[in-house]
Amino acid sequence: MANQTVAEQLVDMLVQAGVERIYGVVGDSLNPVTDAVRRSPKIEWVQVRHEEAAAFAAGAEAQITGKLTACAGSCGPGNLHLINGLYDAHRSSAPVVAIAAHIPSEDIGTSYFQETHPDRLFQECSHYAEMIQTPDQMPQTAQIAIQTAIGRGGVSVLVLPGDVAGMDLPRRRTEMALATGGPTVRPGEAEVERLAAMVDEAERVTLFCGRGVADAHDEVMAFAEKALAPVGHALRGKEWIQYDNPFDVGMSGLLGYGAAYEAMHECDLLILLGTDFPYRPFLPDNVRIAQVDIRPEALGRRSRLDHGVCGDVRETLRAVTPRVRRKTDRRFLDRMLRKHADVLENVVSAYTTDVEHHKPIHPEYVAAVLDDEAADDAIFTVDTGMCNVWAARYLSPNGRRRMIGSYTHGSMANAMPQAIGAQLPSMARQVIAMAGDGGFSMLMGDFLTLVHYGLPVKVLVFNNSSLSMVDLEMLVAGLPPHATTYPDTDYAAIARASGAHGVRIEDPRDVRSGLRDVLDHDGPALLDVVTDPNALSIPPRITGQQLTGFALATSKMVLQGGVGRMIQIARSNLRSIPRP
Repeated sequence: MANQTVAEQLVDMLVQAGVERIYGVVGDSLNPVTDAVRRSPKIEWVQVRHEEAAAFAAGAEAQITGKLTACAGSCGPGNLHLINGLYDAHRSSAPVVAIAAHIPSEDIGTSYFQETHPDRLFQECSHYAEMIQTPDQMPQTAQIAIQTAIGRGGVSVLVLPGDVAGMDLPRRRTEMALATGGPTVRPGEAEVERLAAMVDEAERVTLFCGRGVADAHDEVMAFAEKALAPVGHALRGKEWIQYDNPFDVGMSGLLGYGAAYEAMHECDLLILLGTDFPYRPFLPDNVRIAQVDIRPEALGRRSRLDHGVCGDVRETLRAVTPRVRRKTDRRFLDRMLRKHADVLENVVSAYTTDVEHHKPIHPEYVAAVLDDEAADDAIFTVDTGMCNVWAARYLSPNGRRRMIGSYTHGSMANAMPQAIGAQLPSMARQVIAMAGDGGFSMLMGDFLTLVHYGLPVKVLVFNNSSLSMVDLEMLVAGLPPHATTYPDTDYAAIARASGAHGVRIEDPRDVRSGLRDVLDHDGPALLDVVTDPNALSIPPRITGQQLTGFALATSKMVLQGGVGRMIQIARSNLRSIPRP
């Protein structure tokens, strides 16, 4: 039996680990790898136009499927283009292996053409970044990279000189066992007992949930019901915890709404569940705080901490809930539920009053109609900036929909390339990219990838010819907006010229029919909606301290009110309050 090359063995190991496709742009230093992919019937090379899109797509696929994914870039500039998308994948805990091809091994360190040092460059956006310098290193190094990406949740980078990739292995690898599932972490008895005691000692308990409550919805509801605790969430927790939640009090933070802020500040015990919420001024400093997180380094990173529990949320709550005494005083919970509904009621009119006559179109109206028309199991990918606001306030989670974005890294241009990675594993599922015109135009070349592969992604461009979030930041800082506007561009015409379906909407009366047209189209489609660039307003709770500093500049004005269906959810939750 002929020996394998290093590249062939790497591809075989990725297949064994469940990788179904590698996103990238081909190049000479990658030739052994791409040829090995060509000859393997179990893995596909997805040819993107820009390596940054490759990394975003790989990260999105990993978040949607929960499986290991891969991307690749050729030596020097090729793999450098991966870095922004890899930062996003790593900070989103998405298991991704990146193959960074390198210059010929004998020329490393000589300032050779296209030379960089990817094993150094990718250190900060990965758990593991190592170079394979000889064929003998291959099996062990690749196995460590795969296991690290899966086990720790994040990026591993394999740096592979092109000549080494083409070398024969000294012996054919025997099958190696690969653990392809993540760990379940249950906290120790002392931590569980201490958390239960803190709950029993408290009169008013509030839960604040992040992405770590994924797969723990039932456990959070059971705990909240026993502790009579309002449940707020960060943006990354929205899709996992807001649906079927009679304790919901909304979201806190720069994009927040409802009574989450008040519930967190007026309790006497705040429990942070699986959240690395970064905005300290929105967290209280005069209440007791307990935190549960599977990552010990996250405990106490953002706030003062009275008790830290290292464990995953589901297992922790399964251990704690039976030990907690059932509370009977509903006054705090009911007051927060009423406040939440009242706050939302006061901002609904912004998108329901006279919208069919307002030009340019209210972007919040577009988002509300999208929520109505999208499929019950749709995947939304969301651009950073104002699209985050529309998604946070108008998209209604139901346990089947997904909503991903660059929520932790905060990159522009993520929505459309993430939609590529979200669509390929399930071509029948509806995938909608909510893109700002600034973000879409930045990586617009990869719209051609949608056409190339016939991906039925629907791109909704909120086209206000400006970088409106940056406008907002400048206004809050007392500066006149500068260099934030673009010439009016017809993105629907560009879509049609690319071979896709393109529709442009300028009249609000056409929004619903235009959305239906695009969503019903069998193939890639783009809806270009000309929206109001001045759709800005004030979030529910702002303090003087929060109005200072660039990091919280966007908190002074966020968008023109409105919360979509969430007012209906809040009002329906009031029915759970016992009548006197």
